[in-house]
Amino acid sequence: MIFLIEYDLKKGHLVELRLYQDSDRTLAEQARLELELLLRRRRISHEIVILEAPDEAALRTTHRRYFEDLAGLAKAAS
Repeated sequence: MIFLIEYDLKKGHLVELRLYQDSDRTLAEQARLELELLLRRRRISHEIVILEAPDEAALRTTHRRYFEDLAGLAKAAS
């Protein structure tokens, strides 16, 4: 699966998570570009990434920072 993530770095939280089938890579890349351009026009500084994982559970394991707050990450590190 392909995941398009919009993340607010300043607030430290996930804004949006979109899922695409592997066969829809071009569609996901186009959506990423459109979102980046829209946010730039609005002067919004968010991180936009495309990631691949077998499923959302795997993504939440490998890229925890997008899904947990700072306190949760700190607790997991200790």
